[in-house]
Amino acid sequence: MTDSIDHRLRGAWTPEGADAVALAPAALRWLVQRIGRLAPGAPLAPDSAIAVAPSGLPAAALAQLTEVVGAGQVLRSSEERLARSGGLSYLDLVRRRYPAAGIAVPDAVVLPADPDQVQRVLDVCVAHDIGVVPFGGGTSVVGGVSAVRGDKDCVLVLDLERLNRLVSVDPVSRIAVLQAGMRAPDAERQLSLHGFTLGHVPQSFERATIGGFAATRSAGQASSGYGRFEDMVTGLRLATPRGEWRLGVAPASAAGPDLRQLAIGSEGTLGVITEVAVRVRPLPETERFEAFAIDGWERGNALVRHLAQRGLLADVTRLSDVDETASSLALSAGWGTALLRRYLAVRGIAEPCLLILGWYGESLRRRREAVRSLRAAGAVGLGQAPGRAWLRHRFAGPRQRDALLALGVCVETLETATRWANLDALYAKARAALRDALGDPLVFCHISHAYETGASLYFTVLTARDENDPIGQWERAKHAASAAIADESLGTISHHHAVGTEHAPYLEAEIGAVGVAALAAVKQAVDPTGILNPGKLLP
Repeated sequence: MTDSIDHRLRGAWTPEGADAVALAPAALRWLVQRIGRLAPGAPLAPDSAIAVAPSGLPAAALAQLTEVVGAGQVLRSSEERLARSGGLSYLDLVRRRYPAAGIAVPDAVVLPADPDQVQRVLDVCVAHDIGVVPFGGGTSVVGGVSAVRGDKDCVLVLDLERLNRLVSVDPVSRIAVLQAGMRAPDAERQLSLHGFTLGHVPQSFERATIGGFAATRSAGQASSGYGRFEDMVTGLRLATPRGEWRLGVAPASAAGPDLRQLAIGSEGTLGVITEVAVRVRPLPETERFEAFAIDGWERGNALVRHLAQRGLLADVTRLSDVDETASSLALSAGWGTALLRRYLAVRGIAEPCLLILGWYGESLRRRREAVRSLRAAGAVGLGQAPGRAWLRHRFAGPRQRDALLALGVCVETLETATRWANLDALYAKARAALRDALGDPLVFCHISHAYETGASLYFTVLTARDENDPIGQWERAKHAASAAIADESLGTISHHHAVGTEHAPYLEAEIGAVGVAALAAVKQAVDPTGILNPGKLLP
């Protein structure tokens, strides 16, 4: 399946020529009952219908860039530039249906072949004061790869797809060095030949790149077992306007602040990541996915907290709230049946919340105690079938979103994280903000990443799209939810989607004015003319 992914973005996640995951008739009826009548909105606009200004790349810069990367690797056609114009957020995709709203299009796309060429491209861009947007899989949902110009007259996209090599594997230290443009599926295939896995599988897995994972502090579905991506990074190689920057020589160091953690999550604003050294682990010999039903959201998150604080989390631990569970039961053709509902009611589960647990290899050793704790607290085991079904459809969400967009649905996600003591308050506050802004939408939530001290909250929102103001409709809702999250620092503005342009206005509320000034000072030190990813991260 991953081999079929088209690198270029065409206003949808689903590759050109492939079908989106359409809703079954029963599922569509259920959705209409919940959010009201739908009217199919505007279709995807063809490239020919989108106004694209001529490339503003200066002739001298074009000649120098061509000398660096070779003929045919500096692309200026409207089609190629549009294919790297933005990411895959709801707003990005809606703009492809309503192009009059405006799409930020770069002046060129440059495809370097190795880290040295990336550095030389930056040298050219410094000389000509050209903005540079690093581009991997294009999966940002927060405006992280939008061709924002800032104060630059010209901006180009630096597409890293040719930096796709496994550089080295150290089986003794269990460290692999991967080039930043390598896609996650390709990385797993290459590592598996050496008996290793990275174990990092976010929903963007099919398209996302190793460099993108590092640049955004990504978190995969198995973070409870394998860790977040920043936990895996042992070293980095970056190109900056001030020269190459290499970080990471030992598993731990007291040589001042850990600058790796400054570069990780910098979203292309402090340098272009060209290579990433990562900790790898042996391929697991066994895996087990299973599901439990828990009565009520409060009891469910209390149980996940219990597992986290006793060191009993599964590698994959995902708790759906009552509404998300109800949608799964309604839309499932197999295990989600009226018979199951009656069975749960008999077992005392009046408001079922679905808990998915996934165990890999050695983590199965702690499963027995975890299951004993769950059953003692009243959780009802549903067996492996729903767990395997969840795993089987793990990557269907983005394709299903394409089908929902075609039906006229406003469908988007947002996420945050907070401490356990604040979890219920943040959950209620964010949901209320979304509902107040959108009327009567469907708002689902799940915990997808749990820690000893807290957990993430991942919200999915569905409502009938306002065809008169589709962009403003979501912008108002996202602002309301973000303001609720940032209020009194109740939670982080992003647990794993990053900052980009969408979250930048809320960053100071989280890290303070001193924190913003510190980031700006580092930016000035490594990128004094501000060519790197203008308009991102810093408010």
